[in-house]
Amino acid sequence: MAERVIAACDGASKGNPGPAGWAWVIADEAGEPAVWEAGPLGTATNNVAELTALERLLTHADPQIPMEIRMDSQYAMKAVTTWLPGWKRKGWKTAAGKPVANQELVVRIDALLTDRSVTFRYVPAHQVDGDRLNDFADRAASRAAVDQEAAGSAQGSPEPPPSSPTAARAKPVRSGGASRTRSAGGGSSRTLKAKFPGRCRCGRSYAAGESIAKNPDGWGHPDCRTSANGAA
Repeated sequence: MAERVIAACDGASKGNPGPAGWAWVIADEAGEPAVWEAGPLGTATNNVAELTALERLLTHADPQIPMEIRMDSQYAMKAVTTWLPGWKRKGWKTAAGKPVANQELVVRIDALLTDRSVTFRYVPAHQVDGDRLNDFADRAASRAAVDQEAAGSAQGSPEPPPSSPTAARAKPVRSGGASRTRSAGGGSSRTLKAKFPGRCRCGRSYAAGESIAKNPDGWGHPDCRTSANGAA
């Protein structure tokens, strides 16, 4: 029996909310992707996709074997570790007294984590020479979101294709102390700092605190709005 399982999971939403998918992958002894599964969610948010990926991984894995789970979603990790005890004490209310979002998923994950040894490890997404497992799960989830079809090693599915090339970032223009991004039409669009990690229409993630702009189909990278305007 293995001493420890190394795994990763990820979710994707093309629009947030939009067509969504989830994926998980478990490594072999060499640390390479060995067993994996991905599936569609229809229309859902990125947070729902991230939590669903974690739930599906925990459901599949042997609860008797300690596991390290690598994720690029700080929201999903904090929801089931840092924030969960407080939510329980407050009757599943946030510090502001509002109902906890995605409560049913969090409750199911909490039950799956009971009496098992699980270590969560945050890994930044889309890094050069980044985490191999996280990258695999990211690509599998993105493909499931686009195709809305299940896939995985048990089905003999091929490895998910590489992410599409990313567009060059537009340089921000500072005006009146606010960060703005020049559009293809010569105008500008206001950017905001993301409160939570998410995923842009292009399939790439953005981190909490990163600048985002309102794109045609949801919030995402300012340069993606520029690209969309240039293609219109």
